Amino acid sequence: MVTTTYQVQGMTCGHCVNSVSTEVSAIQGVKDVQVDLATGQVTVTSDSPLDTDSVRAAVDEAGYDLVEA
Repeated sequence: MVTTTYQVQGMTCGHCVNSVSTEVSAIQGVKDVQVDLATGQVTVTSDSPLDTDSVRAAVDEAGYDLVEA
């Protein structure tokens, strides 16, 4: 298992958290998604390292922006 933390901009409420969680959870291999609304951090647990472009696309689909580390 691999755990990676991403920074997401633009989340302001519980609906934002649900949207990001749903889209990121849909990526193949993702086992768990934890979103911290206060910090904008999204912690993803997956079978193997994820392609950042896939995560960016999922976050974008939810309507938010992935911040470059």
